[in-house]
Amino acid sequence: MRARAWMRNWAMALAALGAAGVAQSSAWAQTTPEPAAPRVLKLDGRALPLGGALAAPQLWRHYKSRFITASGRVVDSANGFISHSEGQGYGMLLAVAANDRMAFERLWGWTRANLMVRDDQLVAWRWEPGQRPAVSDMNNATDGDILIAWALAEASDFWADASHRAAGRRIAVEIGRKLALFKTSQGALLLPGVSGFSAEERPDGPVVNLSYYVFPAFGRLPLVAPEIDWPGLMRTGLDQIRAARFGPAELPSDWISLRDGAPRPADGFPPQFSYNAIRIPLYLALAGLGDWEHYRAFHAWSTNRRSLATMDVKTGREVDRLSERGYASVAALLACAIDRAPVGPEFRAASENEHYYPATLNLLAVVAANLRYQSCVKG
Repeated sequence: MRARAWMRNWAMALAALGAAGVAQSSAWAQTTPEPAAPRVLKLDGRALPLGGALAAPQLWRHYKSRFITASGRVVDSANGFISHSEGQGYGMLLAVAANDRMAFERLWGWTRANLMVRDDQLVAWRWEPGQRPAVSDMNNATDGDILIAWALAEASDFWADASHRAAGRRIAVEIGRKLALFKTSQGALLLPGVSGFSAEERPDGPVVNLSYYVFPAFGRLPLVAPEIDWPGLMRTGLDQIRAARFGPAELPSDWISLRDGAPRPADGFPPQFSYNAIRIPLYLALAGLGDWEHYRAFHAWSTNRRSLATMDVKTGREVDRLSERGYASVAALLACAIDRAPVGPEFRAASENEHYYPATLNLLAVVAANLRYQSCVKG
């Protein structure tokens, strides 16, 4: 499977370290209390504009200095300093949230020049420095396309720029045309890429990745492509989160087969709740969507353990610890959204020691807290 192979390889490499002692742990059942009683969550699922919502200039300056080059390339510091459509999309979104139009234009310009090299309006997913050609895999990654289209929609709205609206529309319409399956027995499904995931291409297909259902984007993409059934994708994503409960921890794996209707971990991928799936509760909280059943397993994962970790969903055992502070920001956001717990000053403090991905999760969590959970934000 080619699309998003870097994230899978990263997780597997860290798992190997775990064998040496980094991730020695006991089964989930040994550390988990009785299931929590159902709770009524006070969430507001309105589609809110992102412009200016970061409101943390020191965090944004630090992020730019470490992960965004002068040309507008977002660097994945934990993965050979490659760039990918996901990173460009996150950078563009955060630039709008930071009200930094100059950075946004650099990011979009680099993306357009270097990743929009397919024969359609989707974005090649991976760019490698030192390689010729730098784009060796022309497949897309649907979450990257969604993030970029969403960023363009936010930019067009915040800065009243018609060119960004037109560009966002072109990508969004292509997502609806090539990546969304609207007439299935399970509802509107979202393929992770144009190639490699359909029922025709895999014995266990279709295969989906629930972290590619970027819920806050679905509420804002009607700004540029109102004819696409974004609410249908939102409903199916929420339904699949309820259904994809594997093993003792009842957590979803990153990659899920829907071949026989009932979800199961997809063949050929580690059966892990890992670096992809930890974004699911972040996106739910950022969108203000869901009920207790959507959050229950994620809440237990983030609160009932000594430290955060990726999980083997079949056994409930830890694979590797998530020690970088950005991952803890996801847990803090969940505690804020569900328990209204204050996030604390470290939530908004820059870290010199974390890589691109956890640093990005941290900034997204700050945006979510500023947008929807002001009562939790201190300092």
